[in-house]
Amino acid sequence: MNTKSLRRARPAALVLAVVAASTVALVSCGDDNNSSGSSSQPATPDKASFSGMTPSALKSAASSAVASARAQASAAASSASAAAASFEASVSAEVARASKDAQNELKGVSGRGNAMSEVAMTGKPRAQTSGLLAVLVTITNKTDKKASYAVQVDFLDSSGKVVETRFVGAENLAPGAKAQPVAISTKPPEPVLTPKLAKAQRY
Repeated sequence: MNTKSLRRARPAALVLAVVAASTVALVSCGDDNNSSGSSSQPATPDKASFSGMTPSALKSAASSAVASARAQASAAASSASAAAASFEASVSAEVARASKDAQNELKGVSGRGNAMSEVAMTGKPRAQTSGLLAVLVTITNKTDKKASYAVQVDFLDSSGKVVETRFVGAENLAPGAKAQPVAISTKPPEPVLTPKLAKAQRY
């Protein structure tokens, strides 16, 4: 090959070399873009290593907690209601027993008894007694010894006739101490009755 031919061949070879290098570079860039593009996508979590609760499981747990709390509240309310009913029953039983004891004690008492000066009565507002006629009987032990008391309260109509009789009392009252049982009429509000202290016996 002569010198002129070599000179012509060099630029052509140089051009081919540049084109080849550009092609390699483009291919390399395309590969880099593909790899970076794949790395930017979110990776799928490994479900086996997931220790949290799904939304449905959380909802179920919350519902169970609410149901448990309601059950406990209901049980507490039932217990409180039962305790209140038991207390009311015990109080009513105590009042009934005291009334019976006072009635038995007054059976053999002639006249008005020996403790009229130690007993006083005060009417209670009907608004506090559901419309029933009730009187607060205040018993004061004015002696220097422990004593028990039996009291009879009569309820009279407008003509002075005894329509109903109630008995209250206090047991083992210390000297100077007071007791305040309530005598309640079970009759309707009408006609209006008048309470009267009939007997009071200290024993």
